[in-house]
Amino acid sequence: MLTISDFIARFEEGLDSLTGQPWPEARERYDALCRGFAPDDPPGMHIIDERCSGVGIRRFRPVEAHSGKVLFVHGGGFTIGSVRSHHGVAASLTERLGREVVSVDYRLAPEVGYAEMLADCRRVAEDVVPLALVGDSAGGRLVQDLAAQLSTAVPLGLIYPPVDGIDVTTLGPDAPLLARADILSLAEWLPETMTADSGPPAAIIEVLAVEHDPLTQPLEAAVSRWRHAGSSVGYRCAPGMVHAALHAHASLAPMQSAWQEFCQALKDRIDAS
Repeated sequence: MLTISDFIARFEEGLDSLTGQPWPEARERYDALCRGFAPDDPPGMHIIDERCSGVGIRRFRPVEAHSGKVLFVHGGGFTIGSVRSHHGVAASLTERLGREVVSVDYRLAPEVGYAEMLADCRRVAEDVVPLALVGDSAGGRLVQDLAAQLSTAVPLGLIYPPVDGIDVTTLGPDAPLLARADILSLAEWLPETMTADSGPPAAIIEVLAVEHDPLTQPLEAAVSRWRHAGSSVGYRCAPGMVHAALHAHASLAPMQSAWQEFCQALKDRIDAS
């Protein structure tokens, strides 16, 4: 198994290589970096790239699929990330949920603003009509806002996302691979959603966090608020893990365990809905 210190060193080196690169090159390098930690695809899984309502998507279908689909929205700070960088996460999610997962290749900043990113996700969601929405990091922010726009309420799966109310007073300390300044800079892309508490994003939510992440402290506060407001929220935090560790969930034992628990809890929610 991979150690967390080895993961941090390798991932940090990869992120450093993005510095100063044009966006197309930086994104290609980030895709390759993340895919380098992903396990092989599950045997027999059907994977296809296509367009849905004008938006690029990647479909993952397990060998034996239950009815209904799940929408997955990748992370990457709204400027990098794609269906390729998060291929391993989406494939694992598909296998564990036993349902088709549709991964959204939404447009990125700085070419577009947050409203356009959200609109891409909404167009796909309205076509797919998902049983649940799952978002990783920046994708978790998009999923929270997307849920409010859909006509049908569905369970949410949130993986260390930015939440409402983030500022210098609510963030936790700097951690490997993600500093407080990196998070605060996100306000450039979504100033309308970072500073106020708009209430629970859904009635049913499953959350996965990591111990060493400035986002964990405000996320835990949000979980408490959401529960107080009446939402049913499951929460687990992977000990010793850092932001981005989900890419190496197959090789980091604590991340693997927390990921399995998260997926099983979300599957139970979907099955019961």
